[in-house]
Amino acid sequence: MKQPVLFSSVVICMTLGGLACGPATQPPSDTRGAGDTLESFGTEVPAEDGDWLLVRMGAEPPHLNPITSSDAYASQINAHVFDTLLDRDPVTIESIPWLAASWDISENKLEYTFHLRHGVVFSDGTPLTAEDVKFSFDKMMHPAVDAPHLRSYYVDVTNCEVLDEHTVRFTCSKPYYRHLVMLGDISVLPRHVYAEGEFNTHPNNRKPIGSGAYVLERWETGREIVLARNARYWGRDGGKWPHFDKKIYKLITDENAAFQVLERGDLDAMDLRAEDWVRRATRPTFEQRFNKFAYYAPQYTYIGWNLRKPPFSDKKVRRAMTMLLDRETIRETIYYGLAQTVAGNFMIGTPECNAEITPWPFDPAQAAALLREAGWTDSDGDGHLDKDGTQFEFEMMIINSSPVAEKICTIYQEELARVGIKMTIRMLDWAGMLERTDKRQFDAMMMGWQMPPDPDPYQVWHSSQAEAGSNYVGFVNAEADRLIEEARVSFDREERIRLYHRFSKILHDEQPYTFTFCRKSLLAVDRRVHGIRIYPFGPDPREWFVPKATQRYGK
Repeated sequence: MKQPVLFSSVVICMTLGGLACGPATQPPSDTRGAGDTLESFGTEVPAEDGDWLLVRMGAEPPHLNPITSSDAYASQINAHVFDTLLDRDPVTIESIPWLAASWDISENKLEYTFHLRHGVVFSDGTPLTAEDVKFSFDKMMHPAVDAPHLRSYYVDVTNCEVLDEHTVRFTCSKPYYRHLVMLGDISVLPRHVYAEGEFNTHPNNRKPIGSGAYVLERWETGREIVLARNARYWGRDGGKWPHFDKKIYKLITDENAAFQVLERGDLDAMDLRAEDWVRRATRPTFEQRFNKFAYYAPQYTYIGWNLRKPPFSDKKVRRAMTMLLDRETIRETIYYGLAQTVAGNFMIGTPECNAEITPWPFDPAQAAALLREAGWTDSDGDGHLDKDGTQFEFEMMIINSSPVAEKICTIYQEELARVGIKMTIRMLDWAGMLERTDKRQFDAMMMGWQMPPDPDPYQVWHSSQAEAGSNYVGFVNAEADRLIEEARVSFDREERIRLYHRFSKILHDEQPYTFTFCRKSLLAVDRRVHGIRIYPFGPDPREWFVPKATQRYGK
């Protein structure tokens, strides 16, 4: 399912550590848990077209190309501008027709044939054909294109063949239980636009052209990204055209400033910090204007250790670092209890998440013992741990617009100093942080991942992705690779769950990440917005609308 706000892609997308994206709404008292389907709001009112939806975007995407973008912020925009072959049913999460009206799968699950809709055009009026699908796939698979995070899902797809103007066939070397999902999720770019020039830095990465429901009207750097409905959209007469004339993404990095903009009515929806949820969003005037809800989103945050660098190449050190982070105190004091401490990379409350694994406890004494075992002692009595003449000091990379990340790191910094470890906090903007992460130029970083409903750890954890992929920390483990590979070719979910549970135990032992939290999404939306349903993996904002009587813009 293409959900541009909370569930933006079937690929794992990078997010800010400690933050999540997206607007939605729910009655104020609702704080249900992971996997629960929440109640609807305003769905009994007939949908009407018109008006604008103004939402906050907490970080500015570097560019807008669905093949080379790996962050959740770009995905929010790209999901509106570019269409995919298939969509997902929001309730069952099963694949449903989109650009492809139908598809066929061979009995051996090695051939997937998609039959495209007739009459689909890109926003510039050029017809969309099977050649555009092949072009998009070939670009994604080209080793010179900056898309290793995507290629990891298509390593077994050996050929893409155009059968006729509206038919394309993919051939695979081996089965993969997510082949239909991943092939269906290919974003189709117009060949006539993107074939010329350097693809990674293509000028249309700032002015994208697709076949989606919206077009980019303007992008004012540092201020806003404005989308307008695509008058040529194939779905406008089939009930698939969204109701809002425009969607405006206000680029506001500062949390306090964003809340003030929301309160004065210049935003319709915003994801709130736990502190604001508890202290500011409970005021009667706020609750009169906004609907609120809280639920566990399919995401988690973490501290990633660069395993290529000492001291983090030693798993004893990594475990000690985890045991020096007081996650329970952070959960209670910074997240106000509106988060769960996690121990792995699968969504809490799902069968893939191994409930037998509990997070490593906060235990400075045990951490100090592990550090001594790893050879880190205060040999000269200066209060700093050292080994072979080198002091234990490192840099923690965080986003500069996240006060939550800064608070967590400040607490952590003080605890590390007590055992003789010096941590320097390096604050970067989102683009700078992505660049250093991609180049593996970090000691440690605080980030997050958004997750799909049918998980596959390959993108983030397989050793093949360590040098050019999303395995930024450089985790290499032969047994983990084997488990991931076996799970990919199994169509039996119970078997995959068994393999993933063992894989999770390896991660728990190795601690390439210090897994931190799955926090509740705390969302506020102006009460004039209707048609909101909360599905198992979040809302579908294409259903949202504002009744004519309460519309504000574009009249």
